[in-house]
Amino acid sequence: MKTKLTKDLLEFSEKRLISDKIRILEIVAVIFTAIGKFVFMDFLDLRLPFVVFAIIGWSLYVFYRYRQEKNILKYWGFRTDNFKNTIKRMLPFAVISVVLSIVIGFFQNTINLTWHILPLLLTYPIWGSIQQFITIGLIAGNLKELNNKKLSKLLIIFITAVLFSVVHFPSIWLMIGTFILALFYEHIYLKKKIFMLWDYFTDG
Repeated sequence: MKTKLTKDLLEFSEKRLISDKIRILEIVAVIFTAIGKFVFMDFLDLRLPFVVFAIIGWSLYVFYRYRQEKNILKYWGFRTDNFKNTIKRMLPFAVISVVLSIVIGFFQNTINLTWHILPLLLTYPIWGSIQQFITIGLIAGNLKELNNKKLSKLLIIFITAVLFSVVHFPSIWLMIGTFILALFYEHIYLKKKIFMLWDYFTDG
């Protein structure tokens, strides 16, 4: 099963090769999404409208790409094979990130559960998953698979971890935590090409 899936992914990569133009456009779209986060969420305080707009926009793009090529989801890492082995590696880090997030939020007095944030709580698991997909899957994945520009795995991991950390500004603790977690997770993703959706545990 694992051998067949790996073979299918290789065949998809070779036969239905994604052009560098598409990869670069996806990377640019992710960067604009990150800029939009700072403008609409941090500066204009339009958190919910931006989150909903970003979720709808990227979901439509994923659906559009899926309609074009059925194997694109597996290619991006939405797979079930090797899931148990991967979750065993990621679970300790996910638990630690949740505990640290709660502890830091408690000491910084940023845990403020009111009905006003209920819509955000409902949308953030999806938004966190979208963030992880576009940052890890589209940035790291596309940088790794560029045809005309080959970057080292370590450089790709570092670039993506920095970007993933920066979008969590202005929380310094969150930036540090997401940077460290991204370093580890990207190594797993680039090696196994499988998603483990943990970002919503550390998002803020």
